[in-house]
Amino acid sequence: MRNFKMILQYEGTRYQGWQKQDSTDNTIQGKLERLIEKMSLECSSEGQEVTIQVNGSGRTDAGVHAMGQTANFLLDTDWTTEHIMEYINTYLPYDIGVISLTEVPERFHSRLMAKGKTYRYRVINSTLPHVFERRYVYEYPEKLDMELMRQAAELLEGTHDFRAFTSAKKSKKSTIRTIEKIELEQKADEISFTFSGDGFLYHMVRILMGTILEVGTGKRTLENLQKVLADPNAKRDDTGFLVPAKGLMLMEVRY
Repeated sequence: MRNFKMILQYEGTRYQGWQKQDSTDNTIQGKLERLIEKMSLECSSEGQEVTIQVNGSGRTDAGVHAMGQTANFLLDTDWTTEHIMEYINTYLPYDIGVISLTEVPERFHSRLMAKGKTYRYRVINSTLPHVFERRYVYEYPEKLDMELMRQAAELLEGTHDFRAFTSAKKSKKSTIRTIEKIELEQKADEISFTFSGDGFLYHMVRILMGTILEVGTGKRTLENLQKVLADPNAKRDDTGFLVPAKGLMLMEVRY
């Protein structure tokens, strides 16, 4: 059995997120698994269709995009990686693409072995419409203070309990995460926010973004943010709004 690692790009606009669901076949994972299962009819040593599980590094939400999602799958085949990649890209929808496919040790698992991830969120800070970017940016017309947002980002960096920054219901899993860096870059009326960390909770980046934007507009003070971070009893209602999925992109996964 061979283990294949893929790096994927996809535009998440028309998909119900990464994770396959019983209620729909319109997910990234679902599309990949069904395609590779069909491919197995031709390329597997058994000469019959086999069940495939594509393990993603994480579950991007509906509408979230990826520049560098990582996934892996096991398959018994003598096809070359080039042949497999060519086949997959030939039959994938136009808005999903495999940009790299390599063979890795059988123990490699894209989610369990991930050491860190980088996400980018793009905001257009203007009252003017950006017609050709509308699927990839959040148009937020309110005036933003860049310096206050940078200070908010610095407060959020480091190791914290981010339980108030997730939409997930109570879980036994730890909500402590380390954010290595949050970088802000402004070009004309676009501001990009790049989040690098060891892992992110459900909706965490989008809630962090809403919180930073509230600081940037003066709706939330830096003192309030400090208080929320220090409060072990802080709840989801204490943090910022959930920004739209369309502005978010998974840039890379680190191993």
